[in-house]
Amino acid sequence: MTRPRRDADGYAPLRSYAGIGDGRSVALIALDGSVDWWAVPGMDGILACAALLDPEHGGRFLLAPLDDYEAEREHVGDTNVVSTTYTTAGGTVRVTDAMNTGVAGRLPWAELARRVEGLSGRVRMGWRFEPGTSLGTLSPWSEVRSGDVLVHLDDLVLGLRCGDVGEPEAGDRLVQGGFETSEGSRHLLAVVGTQGEPTHLPDPRAVDERIDRTVRGWQDWSRSVHWDGPWPDAVQRSLLALKLLVSAPTGAIAAAATLGLPERVGGDKNYDYRYTWVRDAAYTLDAFLRCGLAEEVHAAVAWLLATVERHRPELRPFYTLAGEPPGGSAVRDVPGYRRSTPVKQGNDARTQLQLGPYGDLFQTVFLCVDDGHVLDVGTARLLADLADRCCDLWQRPDAGMWELHEEQHFTLSKMSCWQALDRAARLAERGELAGSGERWRREADRVRAWVDEHCWSEERGAYVMAAGSDELDAGILLGARFGFDRGPRMRSTVDAVLAELGSGPWVHRYTSASDEEGAFLACTFWVVEALALTGDVPRARALMDRTLGELDGTWLLAEMVDPRTGDYLGNLPQALSHLALINAASAVREAEEGR
Repeated sequence: MTRPRRDADGYAPLRSYAGIGDGRSVALIALDGSVDWWAVPGMDGILACAALLDPEHGGRFLLAPLDDYEAEREHVGDTNVVSTTYTTAGGTVRVTDAMNTGVAGRLPWAELARRVEGLSGRVRMGWRFEPGTSLGTLSPWSEVRSGDVLVHLDDLVLGLRCGDVGEPEAGDRLVQGGFETSEGSRHLLAVVGTQGEPTHLPDPRAVDERIDRTVRGWQDWSRSVHWDGPWPDAVQRSLLALKLLVSAPTGAIAAAATLGLPERVGGDKNYDYRYTWVRDAAYTLDAFLRCGLAEEVHAAVAWLLATVERHRPELRPFYTLAGEPPGGSAVRDVPGYRRSTPVKQGNDARTQLQLGPYGDLFQTVFLCVDDGHVLDVGTARLLADLADRCCDLWQRPDAGMWELHEEQHFTLSKMSCWQALDRAARLAERGELAGSGERWRREADRVRAWVDEHCWSEERGAYVMAAGSDELDAGILLGARFGFDRGPRMRSTVDAVLAELGSGPWVHRYTSASDEEGAFLACTFWVVEALALTGDVPRARALMDRTLGELDGTWLLAEMVDPRTGDYLGNLPQALSHLALINAASAVREAEEGR
């Protein structure tokens, strides 16, 4: 049992949040029963609850005992449905939280359901739905129509559904109530929502029944996962977290469900990650393929290729979940998580030249072909054009994987171009691409030779961050996954990265990053993967065991961790962190099996 805690300003630890979702939206629930994040109808929609960034005006959906309590939380089996048991001096109660789905999958409306069951004694419960201002951009208001409470945020309408939870008290911007549980009692509280269309107000009993159907749906999906490797619980939970980030209407994969969470408390690196990065999508598909999830792979690849085709000739670093080039960012006048400002909504990296997505896209297609997909004529032409474009672009400096402001000849970007051209040449050899296969192979060889000459430092005994630099970059370890280098140079680079960028099991992104941000969770898993791929499986296993031990008890992985305190930093759930965990476990499994 744990006593939930918040700091004096009302912020809960990021490690305390659990996530529920329905294939379009994600809600984050703190251990004290407060939904502190919920965008409706989709992850990039109107923020009905954003107390995560603004405890006073951001909005929340709270359900918890009125008396002092301790809490114990678990998932309902292998699902994204959450069960929390609250124990007070007078009794015990269980709250089950779900983002409901229907008979055929996602419901046409959003439905956040909260079932309350009295387990023993009597427990006084209080609840409050307090919609926020969507980061200071909207003014919510409520009304009672034909006995039903409706809340409005612009053209978003949210309806409250109550089943034996007391008489709702509706104010201008607040709906609240209270009730008492007894042994065997059952209660239902839910919010349903639609945007720009009529609002369906279902019977509370139907909402309650859908919680059980949602559990069965998640369990059916989990049974489709095929994983026979080490750390099965961690892999399964990461797959479920990644599934939360898949946008069912399109197949797009969000990099994270949140915006504005700081990479350092009090710092200004507070970005919006509710977009699809080509890199993250590619790595996620790699993880899904390793676990036999063919449906998600096909939908995401089809969406990604159609999006790239629609906006050619440029291959952009990321796109909106609707498959469009993103707009710019705006600073929102809100306090930010633990007073970390500015809070940025939108993302300005859209105009950067990044070469890494070329390798990511071609690797994705290559893996899909390996898995039995056959390329259509239009896709083959698109890829041939992109390979030709990569032959020219690789010689240019770019912003790199970390989207830095100063363009350089980043080593990882060159390795990614090699990966793109190598995979294009291999696809041509298989007859999947009609194009300049021999040219792509020759150009890939030129890239390799250039990296060997300009990006290796004998003095550092490592591949450096960029040509002419003496700094290190943990991202370069992905070169082992690409197949660029799994020999002595990469092994030496792994040691250099751990020595300079490591802090316990945690690893920073690049030299000097520790001055401005936490350690990047994915980097630790990239070290594990590189150790396994370069032949040091015992060290890989030891680091993986230590890292998962440090993360024990957490539900969703964030972008970063503070090495001093273990607190999470950055947006969550972070796709890159979860998929890096899966790919690291896969690398260890394959190394141990001699594959």
